[in-house]
Amino acid sequence: MSRRNKLQRFADIQRFPNVYENFHYDNPHLLGEGGAPVERAGKWASEHFKNENPITLELACGRGEYTLALAEMYPERNIIGVDIKGARIWKGARYALQNELNNAAFVRTRIEQLHHFFHPEEVSEIWITFPDPFLENGKINRRLTSPRFLDSYRKMLPSGGLIHLKTDSPELYEHTLLVMKTYEYATLELHQDDIYSKELVMPELAFKTYYENRHLRKGLTIKYVRIRLK
Repeated sequence: MSRRNKLQRFADIQRFPNVYENFHYDNPHLLGEGGAPVERAGKWASEHFKNENPITLELACGRGEYTLALAEMYPERNIIGVDIKGARIWKGARYALQNELNNAAFVRTRIEQLHHFFHPEEVSEIWITFPDPFLENGKINRRLTSPRFLDSYRKMLPSGGLIHLKTDSPELYEHTLLVMKTYEYATLELHQDDIYSKELVMPELAFKTYYENRHLRKGLTIKYVRIRLK
């Protein structure tokens, strides 16, 4: 994508009423439509979605395919996609606006910042879909199922809240299983190293993102982990 197109998309999402942004690590505040500061922690359902439906987050949402699919399948839920790449979020946010998918929204921020924007127990479940596995040495703690991220999710989820991981990375999959052997605040409820080799355990797993389709064309297997907070 050309730099001009990226800049246009960044300008577009600043005008989208379903996109919120946070740019600065040391300043954890959200900007809403037109770049105006907004306070959404504890108020997502009442002030953005105008209902009291449960909230699901999709982390590393990319173009928002999973966010949109969940929102279309479950109109009784509010779905928020999260990613740092604004040019990617633009596609999903525009689709939601054009198709009046009012239970879908997006937050452009780093995952490390996310707990600042939600009150405790405000989120009912989290999906992590094909995140960067951070295979380089010294970057294991940046994996989205590392203990420091799980601790962050616990600040937003209730007891019994679910965390779903869908990935093509054997390294991230094995890392997650290893973490769950010692992580005392959650239990490993289910894991599969090739979800399409058998009947799907839940309908949401049938959704395929742009990147998942690329992985499948390469012959990679798709893995799934479900974690439940104690």
